[in-house]
Amino acid sequence: MTKPDILCIGSVLWDIIGRSPSAMRLGSDVPGRITRLPGGVAMNIAMTLARFGLQPAALTAIGRDAEGDELVAACQRMGVDTSFAYRSDDLPTDRYMAVEGANGLIAAVADAHSLETAGDRILRPLADGRLGSSRSPWAGQVALDGNLTEALLSDIAASPLFAAADLRVAPASPGKAERLRPLLAHPGTTLYVNLEEANLLSRAGAVTAAEAAEALLARGAQRVLVTDGGRPAAEGTQGKGVIIGKPPEVLVTRVTGAGDTFMAAHLVAERRGAPREAALQAALQAAATYVSGDVGT
Repeated sequence: MTKPDILCIGSVLWDIIGRSPSAMRLGSDVPGRITRLPGGVAMNIAMTLARFGLQPAALTAIGRDAEGDELVAACQRMGVDTSFAYRSDDLPTDRYMAVEGANGLIAAVADAHSLETAGDRILRPLADGRLGSSRSPWAGQVALDGNLTEALLSDIAASPLFAAADLRVAPASPGKAERLRPLLAHPGTTLYVNLEEANLLSRAGAVTAAEAAEALLARGAQRVLVTDGGRPAAEGTQGKGVIIGKPPEVLVTRVTGAGDTFMAAHLVAERRGAPREAALQAALQAAATYVSGDVGT
């Protein structure tokens, strides 16, 4: 079995997205398009990494139902290895449903109960020798998503299985951002958050991405990237300060998955040896291209 270039740990599920070109409000009933595509934070990152030529593997929970079999087949077509995924007869395949209008995300419901129920069973390949063990832990990159339970994220922060890992961490949503607090102390952690998520973690009330990055570094974070929609983003590293980058101006046609694309593009740029400023700009360009609808999902 070929060793993956990177592990993507977290949600791999079906995204069911309703999009309308009209601005929407509570109770709106408008024409649009409804799509079903592989999604989830871990999957969105993995798909982008695969498009850049890497070989990602997903550590996740996928049901042994018809939807799960379809999802595994779709992942394979997209270059995402699911051979290490935990497949359960008792847990259904997870789903995410969102409604987006011209004015952005209107509402979303994430049904990731199977991933949460599976718990640390999704990490077995890191302990049983297939990808590592406590004596010889995985020493490569890991994209970790905040859909995992707070207890499991806390365990990961202290686990010898992740002692040598380059952890790239993204919250699944602002509502789950505070789950990531135990990971601030992990020396190999890079946090990818938006301004709202950064403020939830730092409790600083920052008004710009740069201020939010400074606040997270002051709270003990080793490295952070903070985005703020179409406004300047920031990257902060302990001992090296904070830099900023301006996103390209584009017409936004979709938002779900933009942060995951940003994270994956930044990771790839660094793997190619890009310096801090160039890596940040590459990530902003990739996210802008994504939200403009110029690349497929």
